[in-house]
Amino acid sequence: MSDSAARPQTRIVCMQMRGGTSKGAFFLASDLPEDQVTRDRVLLAVMGSPDKRQIDGLGGADPLTSKVAIVSPSTRDDADVDYLFAQVVVDEARVDYGQNCGNMLAAVGPFAIERGLVKADGVETRVAIYMVNTGQVAEASVSTPCGYVNYDGDARVDGVPGTAAPIPLAFRDTAGSTCGALLPTGSLTDVIDGIAVTCIDNGMPLVILRAQDVQRTGYETREQLDADDELKAVIESIRLKAGPMMNLGDVSTRTVPKMCIVSSPRDVDGGGTINTRSFIPHRCHASIGVLGAVSIATAAVMRGTVCDGIAKISGGALKRVSVEHPTGEFTVELQTGEDSNGMVEVTRAALLRTARWLSDGCVAIPSFIWQGREVR
Repeated sequence: MSDSAARPQTRIVCMQMRGGTSKGAFFLASDLPEDQVTRDRVLLAVMGSPDKRQIDGLGGADPLTSKVAIVSPSTRDDADVDYLFAQVVVDEARVDYGQNCGNMLAAVGPFAIERGLVKADGVETRVAIYMVNTGQVAEASVSTPCGYVNYDGDARVDGVPGTAAPIPLAFRDTAGSTCGALLPTGSLTDVIDGIAVTCIDNGMPLVILRAQDVQRTGYETREQLDADDELKAVIESIRLKAGPMMNLGDVSTRTVPKMCIVSSPRDVDGGGTINTRSFIPHRCHASIGVLGAVSIATAAVMRGTVCDGIAKISGGALKRVSVEHPTGEFTVELQTGEDSNGMVEVTRAALLRTARWLSDGCVAIPSFIWQGREVR
């Protein structure tokens, strides 16, 4: 019997990283099982799901800290690495691959360099990342002044303490990445359960509704909204009906579409564009997801959405959209134009995130789940 077969625990090489306002486990695809069923069992064990405290794993009892990035060298001409995102559900034995995570995306470039998939190249190394979940490519610019990743800097991200080196992210062709169209229902506004909504997908499928239409201010705290069972029931009813309308099918066991209520910005003098409270999909987000922010910003600059009349939009083709959330704001830069019908069209989206390497080593899972491979 081999040493690995005799071990009561299987050790898997794992790096923990913070990306934006999320954190999770980063793996090389070659260090995980090839078949998805076994891989899902492994990831559930790694995070300690299902358990609301995730006490027996690395998860932090919150969707924002129960995330996994699986990275491998890319065979595509337009990408350096492939990135598969897995949302490990906290209190269910379920792993969801139906979305990207732009926050975790911020750490993929540094991880690829740390693992030797991409060689540091000068003061700044650009890493082209193919997002397997939705088939899009993003480019991360990573600070590498001395031939290795520099995590220290003066960039500040609301929802993250302190400062770190900036990691600009530029997105290519994200419109309709999951639903097949920027406006998957074909309409700027639909009515579901008597409430006006905008269904949009510019990197993250979102259903947006005005806070005033559900008798809320939109400025409630995360804790208040998590305790608001009446509101959550209304939102979930809309979400379940919006799923098929957005080409997502039955979403009762999925984490998309996300839901977002919007209101006028509080910090108008400081450049605020729109205020948000997003749900992922049943708990209020402490901030807002990267690609969720891109989708919100896109809706905010388009005439005829539920954001029209609420969002404070500046003129010009280049728009900086400040998306307010419970712990601060998130600025998205949009390059806009007009299509043949005179509708506002977003041609490019860019934003700034930060990341940090937290730990590197092995995570252990029971060997009856997977015997694993020899740790290098």
